[in-house]
Amino acid sequence: MQRQERLRKGTEFDTVYKEGTVVGGPLLVVRHRSNGTECSRWGFAVGKRLAKQAVRRNRTKRRLKAIAQAFSLERPSDIVITARNGAIEASYEDLRRALSRGLRKAGLLVESCEP
Repeated sequence: MQRQERLRKGTEFDTVYKEGTVVGGPLLVVRHRSNGTECSRWGFAVGKRLAKQAVRRNRTKRRLKAIAQAFSLERPSDIVITARNGAIEASYEDLRRALSRGLRKAGLLVESCEP
């Protein structure tokens, strides 16, 4: 994921949390907000409460990033994906389905381009 495709600052995350729309699921929570730019920006949050070891949290974030790159979105948005309890142990395919379902509920997913 390129630099301009990521949310990097805490204030950017905070804006999505405050002004964004929330769509929840059993493994992931998708928060999104239209950003008015040319490309979507992604942020991923996996809390310490889910896994004490940074290795496990980072692995989950890497998997989510790889999954997110495969999706085509309807409109440019700032999107924050927050992992829930089962996400650490979930398979790659389960995470892909959960993210697809969340983006579809949010109305962000281009239906014909689903991986």
